[in-house]
Amino acid sequence: MSRLPRVVIAAPGSGQGKTTVATGLMAALRARGLTVSGHKVGPDYIDPGYHALATGRPGRNLDPHLQGEERIVPLLRHGATVPSPADVAVVEGVMGLHDGAVGREGFASTAHVARLTRSPVLLVVDVSGSSRSVGALVHGFANFDPELTLAGVILNKVGSETHESEVRQAVARTGVPVLGALRRDASLDTPSRHLGLVPAAERGADARRTVESLAGHLARAVDLDAVLAVARRAPELPAGQWRPSDEVPRLAPTTVAVAGGSAFTFRYAETDELLAASGAHVVPVDPLHDEELPPDCAGLYLGGGFPEVYAAQLSANARLRGAVARAARAGMPIVAECAGLLYLCRDLDGHPMSGVLDASARMTGKLTLGYREGVAVGAGPLVEPGMAVTGHEFHRTQVEYADGRLSAWRFRPRPSRPHGLDAAVEEGVVAGVGGSVHASYLHVHWAGHPGLASRFTASASRYSAGVRC
Repeated sequence: MSRLPRVVIAAPGSGQGKTTVATGLMAALRARGLTVSGHKVGPDYIDPGYHALATGRPGRNLDPHLQGEERIVPLLRHGATVPSPADVAVVEGVMGLHDGAVGREGFASTAHVARLTRSPVLLVVDVSGSSRSVGALVHGFANFDPELTLAGVILNKVGSETHESEVRQAVARTGVPVLGALRRDASLDTPSRHLGLVPAAERGADARRTVESLAGHLARAVDLDAVLAVARRAPELPAGQWRPSDEVPRLAPTTVAVAGGSAFTFRYAETDELLAASGAHVVPVDPLHDEELPPDCAGLYLGGGFPEVYAAQLSANARLRGAVARAARAGMPIVAECAGLLYLCRDLDGHPMSGVLDASARMTGKLTLGYREGVAVGAGPLVEPGMAVTGHEFHRTQVEYADGRLSAWRFRPRPSRPHGLDAAVEEGVVAGVGGSVHASYLHVHWAGHPGLASRFTASASRYSAGVRC
């Protein structure tokens, strides 16, 4: 894998068509008989779901803030090796090429990941509102960062042959080749809602048809041979591959349930891999349909998703809500992130939830989005007090807690804020028997903090053995 062919799909900004091009490119290359590894820069759960459909293997994330710079290449190599060696890796960027964590000079940007992985960049440009000016834009991106290789441009939303010709002539002056041009086509649009695209897992056959259509569209509009030639010119990768078995000790076998189904689609692939490596038998549970936790269940992980969209259906599954409440009262270790936090509340938008937490949740019009650095406040099944993690928030809901809660995290001041402005912000809650429940809005990538997986598995093993937290 040291010679892994690879390419980064970037853009001048959000909404230019990166996901369309990256997903379609993955699917088109797979249709050629190649094994493709799909990756996404940043803390994104939705795009990797489409990548998984396109490639037939798990979608992976690369994020220096969540995982640490030193893990980016090892995680890229891991994703391109498991479950089988890939012929090529396609990395979809985030926002604009140079946009990263606010106040940190492009840290965790697409450009940052491209530099760390020494990957050539293809720039997707929405040309619907311009023509010759695209040449000036490409010239700027080609010269802004001398450490990056801008290897090609893919034009998106071209209006006509004349329009395409005008843009191509302007870009030719920059020396950066145009490798494809996609015409405007509303049939390729993917439905969106309050947090972005509707996840592929919720759309079922419609999502598969979208990806198949993208594959055909990209195969016709983009020079796939030229893209592969760019990918194969990528230099040798530094040594080292991430392996979950190297990150966590093997503990006593135990059964851990993880929330899945349409309402809980946000979970990083490495979470399951780390749990399994630490000795956990990972069993998916769909809170929309499953009425019981798995037999011998000793721990429950509730990740992210859209419970606000499915609140009525989640509430209607009273048997599972009751089972979760009983497990919490018995001291079973429970970890909840964002959507999981809402499911543990008394109610969500008036719909009864599991009632594990003395809290109420509701939808709001405010988007909370951004990287966070958290320090654990209370001990629980996931952390010890004082343990530091990196994570992110992404939600439009608000939770109102009863007085006197023990918070899960205390957030450090963000670099973009005046010193101390949000130094006292605390978030989430540690509750349950002996602090057996750890719930918050903070999403943490466990590959960046593998001790979380081993601590959770150890908590579940103790519970299984009859030792309560």
